[in-house]
Amino acid sequence: MKFKTQILDEVGLNRAIKRLSHEIIEHNNGVDNIVLVGIKTRGVPFAKQLQANLLALENIMVPIEELDITLYRDDLSELNIEPMLNKDSILSNTTGKIVILCDDVVYTGRTCRAAIDAVMKHGRPKNIQFAVLVDRGHRELPIRADYIGKNIPTSKQEVVAVKFKEVDGNSGIDLYEL
Repeated sequence: MKFKTQILDEVGLNRAIKRLSHEIIEHNNGVDNIVLVGIKTRGVPFAKQLQANLLALENIMVPIEELDITLYRDDLSELNIEPMLNKDSILSNTTGKIVILCDDVVYTGRTCRAAIDAVMKHGRPKNIQFAVLVDRGHRELPIRADYIGKNIPTSKQEVVAVKFKEVDGNSGIDLYEL
């Protein structure tokens, strides 16, 4: 892949996450009964930053779950991998909760669909919302994010890379070309 441009630096990324935190509070009239579900890998640090912002704003520690959607993928047989179930793949009971799925990028919508399947297997939430840092378009399923950090129209020959210090050593959003 060839680096094309930086979309957001660390300051811009943090500003977008702070804005999304305010939107979540406003949309839900607070943070009562909310559970953040970070979709591995980069949805987890995103959810943790949302959690920290929500705590600072509302003085309530919103719980976080980590979700590995591997077993729920619709292309598992095509990938020719042996899926392994780890303890992070098991969500607690979601019945009656407002579940906010957190992911770095929404593209085709298939990851979100798999995450919804996983959540529904563990209860009946009051509702499921979807927060993403980047919406790059090209949906294959009727999936729409409720909270979007940045809309970045892309071609299918481009790749959006969201980076977090915890995972990548630095934070920001970059655009690459295949």
